[in-house]
Amino acid sequence: MHAMMLNAIGTPLAWTELPERQPGPGEIRVKVTACGVCRTDLHVVDGELAHPRVPVIPGHEIVGRIDAIGPGVEGHRIGERVGVPWLGHTCSICPYCRSGRENLCDAPGFTGYTHDGGYATAVIADARFAFPLGEQGDDVALAPLLCAGLIGWRALAMAGDARTLGLYGFGAAAHIIAQVARWQGRSVFAFTRPGDTASQDFARQLGAAWAGSSDDTPPEALDAAIIFAPVGALVPAALKAVRKGGRVVCAGIHMSDIPSFAYSLLWEERQLVSVANLTRQDGIEFLGLAPNIGIVTRTTTYPLQEANRALSDLREGRFDGAAVLVP
Repeated sequence: MHAMMLNAIGTPLAWTELPERQPGPGEIRVKVTACGVCRTDLHVVDGELAHPRVPVIPGHEIVGRIDAIGPGVEGHRIGERVGVPWLGHTCSICPYCRSGRENLCDAPGFTGYTHDGGYATAVIADARFAFPLGEQGDDVALAPLLCAGLIGWRALAMAGDARTLGLYGFGAAAHIIAQVARWQGRSVFAFTRPGDTASQDFARQLGAAWAGSSDDTPPEALDAAIIFAPVGALVPAALKAVRKGGRVVCAGIHMSDIPSFAYSLLWEERQLVSVANLTRQDGIEFLGLAPNIGIVTRTTTYPLQEANRALSDLREGRFDGAAVLVP
């Protein structure tokens, strides 16, 4: 097998030939056909997440087909198309797992972070955390749903029944969740980097009622806002934009420091919450509903060997929607 390997934090990924790996008990081997490039991958490469493991193969928006099955695996078959997400393993015994909050597991495993991911021609995955994808839809189009879609879905649920919804940072996750929110009958207000008129136009094409800069005031108060951009300074801006009793959801796994702000922005029962990871139930719900919504993902594809260019383009905002690697 071949992979783009992170050998040291802050260095480019290296094209690497590796021995073919065999699945162990409870595991499957998936021949990768597409792997989305997520901002979390940048956080891994840059060392912004605690306790980095290197060397490691990044990537956790994986679509592929099972080509080997380990002992004890039930419910999967050779040739089946599956998706492998960020949450790759949980302990099943901690208080969080036992109470249905496996996203907060005390001893989790994460694809492309604590164990090797999908920037490769094949990946070994815990069979319990691989989602059957069926045969509807293109592999490249499905890949961003495995994180941008799933985390966005969880964040949207945490936003409650907000009629007016602000999305700060209009990248891979926001362009998917904007479509879900519109399908649900919500009004979407998109906030982008100052001067990014291309992304603002893209948001309007997807049905946003308004699109502007992250430092603009929306034309009406928001019931809730979701922050996808990893920029702590957006927290007070979003709190200022939501109405009394509104909620701000921080959807990223990493964010720069939040600056101090006046208590008056939080007062009047505004809420500030974060989203951590996902549960398998999130995946079952969202991936089951996605075909009915008719989500159209905008993707830019790169050969697997050009993963460094894809990461650079993501960092600099050189594309709308999502980047996807194809072996």
